[in-house]
Amino acid sequence: MADSSVISLRPEPLTSERFAPYGDVIEASLDKSNAMNEARFQRFDDLCDVNVGDGDVAISVARCRAPTTLPLRVDMVERHPLGSQAFVPLTPCLMVLLVAPPGESVEASQLRAFVTNGRQGINYHRGTWHMPLIAFDAGQEFLIVDRGGEEPNCEQHTLDAAVILEAV
Repeated sequence: MADSSVISLRPEPLTSERFAPYGDVIEASLDKSNAMNEARFQRFDDLCDVNVGDGDVAISVARCRAPTTLPLRVDMVERHPLGSQAFVPLTPCLMVLLVAPPGESVEASQLRAFVTNGRQGINYHRGTWHMPLIAFDAGQEFLIVDRGGEEPNCEQHTLDAAVILEAV
């Protein structure tokens, strides 16, 4: 008999349409391409909506020290109520995401799982519930763009049921 207090989710491929309720997909798209530097480069503008409220834009790099393997049990999610939060891999890698819509609270049944194509980054909308960042290789680095400032901007929530994030 299955344990009703555990929900199993297999990540689905990340697309802009599927991810729209939670944030933006950051990827080079020919429909957003402009020439720059005497046309030696293609520039892809306005790839996400960075929202820092009345805070400062903080640009950081995170490097994985402890890789994750799937399946992974997730009992907690977090959100950033004062601003958006973007993660862009600095070298190609798969990213697995677990998200739920913004709101005051979240139930495990509201969560969806996504996997990137190895070249996509993401920007969580302000208040979107998500599991903390994971990586599958030690040393993997991510550019982070989020809200800086003195005010706390991370709230955690223990889920009403455990979620098992299945292998891709």
